Amino acid sequence: MDFPIIGQMVVSGALMGLVYALIAYGFQLTYATSRSLNFGQGELVMVSAFVALSCISLGLPYGLMLPAALAFGALAGLGVERAAVRLALRQKSEGWIMLTIIGGLFLYSLAENLWGRDDRPFPTPIPSEPLHFLGIDVTPVELSVAVGALGVMGLIELCKRATLIGKAVAAVAADPDAAELVGISATRAVQLSYALSGMVAALAGVLVSPITTVGPTMGAALVLKAFSVAVVAGLDSGFGVVLVGMVLGALESLASFYLGSGWREAPGLLLLILALAARPQGVFGRAAIRKV
Repeated sequence: MDFPIIGQMVVSGALMGLVYALIAYGFQLTYATSRSLNFGQGELVMVSAFVALSCISLGLPYGLMLPAALAFGALAGLGVERAAVRLALRQKSEGWIMLTIIGGLFLYSLAENLWGRDDRPFPTPIPSEPLHFLGIDVTPVELSVAVGALGVMGLIELCKRATLIGKAVAAVAADPDAAELVGISATRAVQLSYALSGMVAALAGVLVSPITTVGPTMGAALVLKAFSVAVVAGLDSGFGVVLVGMVLGALESLASFYLGSGWREAPGLLLLILALAARPQGVFGRAAIRKV
């Protein structure tokens, strides 16, 4: 058994798994306040990556491209909340499921018509020369994924715990009706969660694009894996999505290397099936207590 190769596969896969964790964290943000998910999240990742690529093509510096892409993601998240989620939540229906799927299909068609169907490389100023640690090569681009994903999730978690806005959002997540009684707007809390979810999706698109490419289909595979991470970890555990995302990425890398690229998707699907069968609330999730 070649341990250096295994170590290389595990590290590279785990760093890629942080992208899944970041998208899964976006699912958690909206689920906490509204018990709803944006099933067009993958397309939002893809369109945000195209917007970032267009900004670079227009000559915008990388330091300005990133805030522009994040702002687009936040505005797109607000659009999803307003057009596809708000009315369904007021009517206490599950219509947001179909509406967010339709929104994702619209973004997919928009991307094909504006940017075409071909995959495109994503330029980055980050050097590509690998760094060597204990016989394992790690590129600065891969390290940027870890820094960006963990940094943003950590910052949002800090704001949730240490600011008044964060405490208001936590109150809405615990009991929207009680929060409304003390003057906290549940609607604005949901808006904020969708804006942050869109921003997180945009960041995921910018981080992963230099490793892969930018194309209309890039979001489909990412969102399926991210959804698996969210369900396996639990939709209320930020630490859980990081750990499960890294484990899933490592398993995918090992499966692809030893079994062939056709088996790369198998670990995520297998983990999802096992989680739904054995622990539906997730490995790190809490079982819901229903009052009767």
